[in-house]
Amino acid sequence: MGDVLAGFHAVWEFESDSVLIRYERGIRTPKLFQALGERRVPLSAFEGVSLAPGKRGTVVLRLLPRAGADPLLEAAAGQLKEGSDPYRLVLPAERETLAEYYADELKGLLTESGPTDSHLVAAPEAPLHFKAYDGKASFDGTSVQFRWSWTGASSAKWKAGDQSFPVAGLSGVEWRSPEVFEGHLRLIARSADTAPAAQPDQDPAAVVFGLGYGPVHESLPFAAAVLAAVRTKGPVPAVPAPARRDPADIAERIRHLGELHQAGLVTDEEFSSKKAELLAEL
Repeated sequence: MGDVLAGFHAVWEFESDSVLIRYERGIRTPKLFQALGERRVPLSAFEGVSLAPGKRGTVVLRLLPRAGADPLLEAAAGQLKEGSDPYRLVLPAERETLAEYYADELKGLLTESGPTDSHLVAAPEAPLHFKAYDGKASFDGTSVQFRWSWTGASSAKWKAGDQSFPVAGLSGVEWRSPEVFEGHLRLIARSADTAPAAQPDQDPAAVVFGLGYGPVHESLPFAAAVLAAVRTKGPVPAVPAPARRDPADIAERIRHLGELHQAGLVTDEEFSSKKAELLAEL
């Protein structure tokens, strides 16, 4: 097709085998779109096209992805708000005829349907990181690290210590939107049993979200990138040994550990053991 269709917040460029979606930057553009920037999506990732009236004199052209085609939508699990749907293009109502033309053209090019065996849309690229309520999460493409915050992490997470999860040891991710009550990102181990999972604030394999922590445009692309790496299941390169920690940071952690000990949340043995681990990082 080789044509371009510009709407609110995005521009779609149509090719014979794909759609290049360029998201605008601006205060009115959803932050998730700004974080995604640009995505080239093969037509094989879609099974349909719809055109419907929108709000306030607009029409909405929407591409309907196949189940499992996009790691972002798989991680979101239906939790995205309508306005944050990356496959909706909102246009002025006076452009309905043009939108209908493109909808018909696209329908003629779509030949696939049903769930996919693998992701067809590229995930956000690593390295990625974001700040959750109880810690910092980072992903370098091969492993996920959780580093707990002394102001937000539970005593259970402090006892467990900072965590590192190689992709090879994971079977999936569980993302709960921070726009609803008690959002979180949990990593699911391949060796996980069928016992009920601990509450996210007590689970060292999860970080929890709060107001201003782990927003959708940061935590969801992160979850999608991890999920895509898990699905690929390729060989995992060795991760270099972490650099020495800042002495001031270690001192702050020991101070907080002491507070937990004085409050009776950490035993004498746990306090001594964890303090020794922290001092060994200097």
